Amino acid sequence: MNPQLIVTSNPEPDELAIIGARLSAFNDADVGRSERTPLAVFVRGENGQLLAGISGYTAWGWLYIQWLFVDESLRGQKMANRMLTAAEDEARTRGCHSAWIDTFNPVAEKAYRRQGYEVFGELPDFPVGRTRKFLKKSLISP
Repeated sequence: MNPQLIVTSNPEPDELAIIGARLSAFNDADVGRSERTPLAVFVRGENGQLLAGISGYTAWGWLYIQWLFVDESLRGQKMANRMLTAAEDEARTRGCHSAWIDTFNPVAEKAYRRQGYEVFGELPDFPVGRTRKFLKKSLISP
């Protein structure tokens, strides 16, 4: 066998799906089933337009918030807080004990800290001139 190494900026969706499925199978055998389930929270306007939202998933007892966006028209109204609370509540019903999120935006970091998240890691200059911060929160009441 003579494997060929290929670098691309345009991977085929089915190839990415194969990699994901194989890694998931490996991880399931290694540490147990993740029970990975998508989780989204949407805020829609009067005409149904998407104004804000969260996209992430729950797995291995954790909520991971991959994306959180609030349209300019809703900023300053604690919409991020409301969406995070909804996502955290759903995660608890799924049996999650903790949540995590990352950001390089100082305004977003303040919002997450107000929600009870604490920094547990940092990557300086990611992107250059900013620090990407990783934050976590326990979803279990003390």
